[in-house]
Parts: sequence; C-alpha cells; structure tokens
Amino acid sequence: MMKSLIVLTFLFTIFFFHQSSSSTLPITYSVLNLGAKPDGKTDSTKSFLSAWALACGSAQPATIYVPPGRYLIGRPANFGGLCKTSAITIRIDGTLVAPSNYNVLGNAGNWLLFEGVNGVSIAGGMLDGQGASLWACKASGKTCPDGATTLSFTNSNNILISGLTSINSQLFHIVINGCDNVKLQGVKVPASGNSSNTDGIHVQLSSGVTILNSKISTGDDCVSIGAGNTNLWIENVACGPGHGISIGSTENGVRTKTWGRPSNGFVRGVLFQHAMWCLGAGVFLWFFWLLVSHQLGGWSFF
Repeated sequence: MMKSLIVLTFLFTIFFFHQSSSSTLPITYSVLNLGAKPDGKTDSTKSFLSAWALACGSAQPATIYVPPGRYLIGRPANFGGLCKTSAITIRIDGTLVAPSNYNVLGNAGNWLLFEGVNGVSIAGGMLDGQGASLWACKASGKTCPDGATTLSFTNSNNILISGLTSINSQLFHIVINGCDNVKLQGVKVPASGNSSNTDGIHVQLSSGVTILNSKISTGDDCVSIGAGNTNLWIENVACGPGHGISIGSTENGVRTKTWGRPSNGFVRGVLFQHAMWCLGAGVFLWFFWLLVSHQLGGWSFF
C-alpha cells in the first residue's frame, strides 16, 4: 500500500510539473499557416495581421514565425492593441518586402508600425523598403511623396530588436518614439550614401534606449537623437557612409546642433568616449562607445 502511494504521488508530481511547464511554453503562429505566400508578389498583409491578432490575444507567451522567403506587405500595417501577453516574439527567417510603387505607401508615415505594445521582440530577418525609386524622384527635383519609415515603435515598452537588417528604406529605417526600455543589438543598415533622409535609427521622447554592436550605412544620420530623450546608451556601432551620431543633425561624425532661434531646450550630461574616425573617398567610419544621458525640448530635428 505504501509503495503504491509513493508511486502514485510520484506520477502526480510528474503530471503536475508537465502541465505547469506546458502552460508557459510559447504558442507559435506561422504566417504560412495563415495564408502568407513567400513569393514576394502576393500581398500577405492580412496573414501577418492575423498572426498578430492571435499572438496578442494569447494569455501565454507567443511567437510569430516568418519562414524563409520574400513576403509582400503591400500596405501600411499597424500592430497594436492591449495584448493579453507581455511576451511576443516575431522570429523572421525571411524578408518582408514593401510595394515597389512608392505611391502605395506615399505619405502614410510608417510601413510597419507597432503602437502601444509591451514586451515585443523582433529576432533576425530583413526588411526591404524598396525605396530606390523614391530617392531618385527626390533627387530629380520632382514633386514626390515623403515616403514611409520602415519600422516604428511608438508609445511602447520593453522592446528588443536583435539581428534585424533593414535595406532600401523610403524614409527612416527604424524609429523609436515615446518608448521606455528598448534594446537594439546586431542591427544592420546597409543603405546607399545617396539615399536621402534615411536615418538609420531615430530616437525621440524615449527613455532607457540601448543600441549595441550594430553597423549602419546610410545617406543621412546613422543615429539621430531628437527631442525629449533620457538615458540613451550607444556602444560599438560602426557608421559609414552617413552623417554620424547626431544630436540634432550633422555631417561631422559626432556633434550637437540646433536651430538659431529662441528656445528653452537644453543638452546636458553627454559623453563621447573612445571615438575613432577616418576619412577616405568622402566616407566617414566611426567605431565608438557613446554614453548619452540628456534631455532635449522644444526642437524638431528632421
């Protein structure tokens, strides 16, 4: 009797542990299972939004999986809402592609927008904004739309972007706006030096943003620091071509710049440390460790 009781207790313990462990494992939603086509031609926006709705509505951690292939996100996509879980991972093994016709996004402002989210991670993958034709339009002096930022997080907390590559953005590549506790690491932006107004990473109105171990080549600021930021840390970032790390806007590597007009704004507590740059064929290259704890107000840097 005692032996049977011990065995029963042991089996119950294993069953209970298994059930408890299983309940915390993330649920995975593959965009392929929701109708996405990896051909780069079929609009898969609806499938991605469906995957987000399922992950956001899950009471336990969730993963959205994007298998290898090219997926057309043919219109502005807004991923938002008060999710039940604060642990959503978007694992990308493929490439998300914007429409080749820049008028489709036109003046939408953002292509991929995450708004009001908490605990979202993006791991790996490539975002292709297909912005070359819009750069050419702007360079020609014709009337052109502003274009769209490739990836934007707005009013969001506890965000991780790791191993992501962004190419051919119409406008800014990545924008962090009004966020708290954001980490970007291993980000790559291999953009052309003639890609107009395509800042690599723009940060504004945010606190606790960390940018690590990234390589940014672009036609504008590698990292632009706008108004209202505190506790920004940038470390081991290679920049070039590009205008450097900019508080304001600059073409001189590391610099603080503002407008010549009355303002109550201020910049303080800024430390540039171990910065190295070299000049060759008009290209600047920076490897630096940069600690910024600053506040800016009343300015607009675009």
